Amino acid sequence: MSVPILKIGMVLSTMAMVTNWMSQTLPSLVGLNQTLSGTDRETAVYPGQEEGWQVFGSVSDVEGKCVCTLLAPPQNLCKKDPRHKRLRQLTEHVQNVSQYLEVLDLRTSRDLQYIRDSEKQLISVEIRQSVLKCLPLLAVLSQFRADVAQLEHLQQEVERLRSGLSLLQEQMEAYDYYQLQHRALLLEDRLQTCVNTVGCGKLTGISHPVTIRSFGSRFGSWMMDSMILSSDNRVWSMDGYYRGRRVLEYSSLSDFTKGQNFVVHQLPHPWAGTGHVVYNGSLYYNKHQTNIIVQYNLHSRTVTLQRNLGQAGYNNTFPYSWGGSSDIDLMADESGLWAVYTTIPNGGNLVVSRLDPTTLEVLKSWDTGFPKRSAGEAFLICGTLYVTNSHLAGAKVHFAYNTNTSEYEYTDVPFHNLYSHISMLDYNPRERVLYTWNNGHQVLYNVTLFHIIKSFADT
Repeated sequence: MSVPILKIGMVLSTMAMVTNWMSQTLPSLVGLNQTLSGTDRETAVYPGQEEGWQVFGSVSDVEGKCVCTLLAPPQNLCKKDPRHKRLRQLTEHVQNVSQYLEVLDLRTSRDLQYIRDSEKQLISVEIRQSVLKCLPLLAVLSQFRADVAQLEHLQQEVERLRSGLSLLQEQMEAYDYYQLQHRALLLEDRLQTCVNTVGCGKLTGISHPVTIRSFGSRFGSWMMDSMILSSDNRVWSMDGYYRGRRVLEYSSLSDFTKGQNFVVHQLPHPWAGTGHVVYNGSLYYNKHQTNIIVQYNLHSRTVTLQRNLGQAGYNNTFPYSWGGSSDIDLMADESGLWAVYTTIPNGGNLVVSRLDPTTLEVLKSWDTGFPKRSAGEAFLICGTLYVTNSHLAGAKVHFAYNTNTSEYEYTDVPFHNLYSHISMLDYNPRERVLYTWNNGHQVLYNVTLFHIIKSFADT
């Protein structure tokens, strides 16, 4: 036998042995060994009859060959693989997520449409609220239109007045100087009458005090020009009540408050009391130890007039309750210059006299019937003399005498005496306030007047 034939036989024998070993051993390694009934073939099935592979093997066929039959499972071979299970779970999860996304997309579309509808409704509500907020402005707009119409009317009136003034100017050029001066005096008288009519009234209240400054001794007086038409803003102060000569003049109330920018007037005659008054640029005061009234021009710094006040008491004969040589009290109101004093024939009662400021002549006098020594202080408003019952704390205005009707009445107007000792009390008709010197303090009070305005047809 040749060597090639021996090699072929050895190869075939080896293949037969390998085949036989595979048919017997492989099924036992991968599954269960089974032998089909009625045949000499064995079958090996992987765990799970529906999922495993089936292997059929025989020793040899007719020709002496090894025969192996492999039957693949009808389903997926990876079902037993954990990754397959994980993949299947992920697939199911993806399907669920896809369904959820579809539902979410549907809801999102629906919510978006709802938001668009709500946005339209919100815009409508905002517009409605804006309209409601604008409703109160309709009244303002109507008032504004009315004001505009009134302004247009006033503008037309101004144009007519301008035309009238131009015409008046042309006419006035034809008048001479004396005629113009006479007309100016008449207009001033009418203006004074109008001011007295509008500004006058019955005293109904006095405000709380306002302290302007604190300086000087316990007694004194301070004042501004009492003439209504005056534009003089100077302030004067006179410290003390006995034999004083030194008058301080401040350029304004602000300077007086700060105690700066003042000049000094040295009077040629000393004063008595604190009842001084400045009227139309002149200082009027009672000459010491006499019943003489002195007019001192504050511009020329000279005495321009002196006049005896009849039988008026002086030198503490009939003072106010606080004493201080307050026998003669000079004051001014809306109508002019006045003097308040008393005489022996009047029995010590308060006398009110209207004075001519240019001659100091007594124009008319009224006996009030009120004892002067029982009065704390007095002031004059619109021709009515108001009297306080004390110069100490707790004082009030409790008596009033109207020179226009020659009638008196008892009143009850509270008066807050802040520093408990008033030595000067005067009304300034230009400022419409009360000036007081209260125990070394300079104090102001506002007054409340009840106005009764009458037309020219009623007078």
